[in-house]
Amino acid sequence: MTCANPASLAHRNEAWRHVGRALAAVGAVIALAGCEDKNAYVAPPPPKVDVATPVQRPVTRYVEATGNTAPIKSVDLVARVQGFLQSIDYQDGTFVKQGTQLFTIEPETYKLKVEQAKAAEVGAQATVKQAEADFKRQAELVQRQAVSQSTLDTSTSTRDNAQASLQQAQVNTRLAEVNYGYTNVTAPFDGVVSAHMVSVGELVGVSSPTQLATIVAMDPIWVNFTVNEQDVLRIRAEAARRGLTVNDLKQLPIQVGLQTETGYPHEGKLDYVSPTLNQSTGTLAVRGVVPNDKRVLLPGYFVRVRVPFDQEKAALLVPDTALGSDQGGRYLLVVNGDNVVEQRKVQIGPVDNGLRVIEGGLKPDDRVVIAGLLRVIPGQKIDPQVTKIGQPQASAK
Repeated sequence: MTCANPASLAHRNEAWRHVGRALAAVGAVIALAGCEDKNAYVAPPPPKVDVATPVQRPVTRYVEATGNTAPIKSVDLVARVQGFLQSIDYQDGTFVKQGTQLFTIEPETYKLKVEQAKAAEVGAQATVKQAEADFKRQAELVQRQAVSQSTLDTSTSTRDNAQASLQQAQVNTRLAEVNYGYTNVTAPFDGVVSAHMVSVGELVGVSSPTQLATIVAMDPIWVNFTVNEQDVLRIRAEAARRGLTVNDLKQLPIQVGLQTETGYPHEGKLDYVSPTLNQSTGTLAVRGVVPNDKRVLLPGYFVRVRVPFDQEKAALLVPDTALGSDQGGRYLLVVNGDNVVEQRKVQIGPVDNGLRVIEGGLKPDDRVVIAGLLRVIPGQKIDPQVTKIGQPQASAK
């Protein structure tokens, strides 16, 4: 039996140890590679975001303002003759028709003055009749040369003076009748009469006209408001484009709403436009007239006003919640053809039936992010979920 050399055995054992270490290293590498495959980073899928193209529909453009209501007629009822107030013939704050008796100032004195003036008028008529007969008689005598021409001249003068006296008596009668009519204070037009300011038995009209009450016309009613210079320029430009005259503008409809009302339920038309702007405020004074048969609008109310001046046939609209804002103004998030989000600066218009009109910066086929704005940023790729504006959004569920 051949014995192994000790040096050869040591060399062989050392070689096996190298092989073991190599196999262990390979195993460790394989194990490490397996771990690395399990912990490798995998990018998340693009977020699902609701997008929609803007709504296209006709939109009426308005000039909006705030204003105040005012009566078209308001008159102080005064005593135009002197006397004691005999009666108050209405209830304070009631609506009266034109010609309704409101106050009576003791009429007896003025009635007697009318009768006195009429009596004087009858006497003057008799004098004229006598003077006319005398004139005719003297004229015949002059023709027969029975009296001198001076006698006829005197008769002529007497007749003329009698006619003048008759005219004066007739004027006095008319004045007496007018003053007698002033003892009955009536409503000059349909309206609501305020509370009386004097009492029965009080002496009125002593040195100057005494105010008895005030009557205010309620139907129709004026609405006064102002338009800023920028809106004036827009309206004038649109009027020039459509060939409208100043009189045409005065016929534009006007819509009015109270602070507690929804929308603009009261409709009328423009009545007056100031020829000049107020330089201190840069505004133009405008007035509208609105029917008010139910007397819902009271003079002095603070109201919302809008006047339609243009109609766009295919306006673009998006939800107000889709708009963002920064130092550069308002913007929308729009998804391009590569499904990447872009920030688009836009010019906004008024709200129409819950949607915001976009006047510039947006195209009809743009896909606008309408929900989940806080989950996307410009430059990010997304998974667009196409929906329609006004429908429930999938990502909002």
